[in-house]
Amino acid sequence: MQARPPAFLAWRVRSSPQSTTRRWLSRTQPFSHSPRLHRAHLPFILGLGVVASSAFALYSTQAIYLDSEVHSQAAAGGSEELTVDSATSITFPNTLRIPSKTPLPTFSLVGVGVRTVSFLGLKVYSVGFYADLSSPNLNISKDTPPQEKIEHIVRNAACVLRIVPTRPTSYSHLRDGFMRALQARVLFCRKNGSLAPEEEAGIQSPLRKFKSLFPNTPLAKHTPMDILLTAPPRDPSQARSLIIRDLGSVQNDWLCREFFLAYFEGDGLSPPLKKSVTEGLQNFGK
Repeated sequence: MQARPPAFLAWRVRSSPQSTTRRWLSRTQPFSHSPRLHRAHLPFILGLGVVASSAFALYSTQAIYLDSEVHSQAAAGGSEELTVDSATSITFPNTLRIPSKTPLPTFSLVGVGVRTVSFLGLKVYSVGFYADLSSPNLNISKDTPPQEKIEHIVRNAACVLRIVPTRPTSYSHLRDGFMRALQARVLFCRKNGSLAPEEEAGIQSPLRKFKSLFPNTPLAKHTPMDILLTAPPRDPSQARSLIIRDLGSVQNDWLCREFFLAYFEGDGLSPPLKKSVTEGLQNFGK
């Protein structure tokens, strides 16, 4: 049985140039205490209360809290170091910490870049690539070619992609782009022989689940979407997880790995991101 991945707590974000506020979504509704409640119903109600409280306690031990606003600390006068994507003026924290009951590493910003589409060069979103560069699983020489360094990190350490839209968009619009990238990875891996027919058949259900995670709702300009790739589990029989903040997760080693590698194969989905990450890893290694 696969281990259940950590779950993201959901929040709503209301953004303005001056401030950002968060409001937690209510997960439970209080019981309505009626003076007409019959005593015979009391054991049943108490039983529901025990089950509900136990379920909430179990859920809360697996919660992950993610920063929901790129500019929040800077706007509040914080001293956090930031990196600016020069193409969009969107900022990214150099260090990403995800408080959680489930221990997670500190993620370092490796590089940033803009994703553009069409011959018009329309800027869709800025993206930052974070990785657990202190992971003991990373064992690579400083002289290793940059592409091999990137693949080594993605295959062996926890990583995060922070995607920040440059304009109002929708989850379904981003989903369609992600699905096209994954289908291109299927063709690429099939062509180079790294995806066996039985493995390709096995990824169809995870691909459908991944697609179903995205609602047909708007995503506001400059609202970050964080996508976490968990580190390889100690138990090799368990799959890695790809967790999308507020939306859910999917477990499949191929899908999780190739989703990230799609940003770096060839020119990548964002050539500026690949260039920035390559430069950021020049001195990385032993």
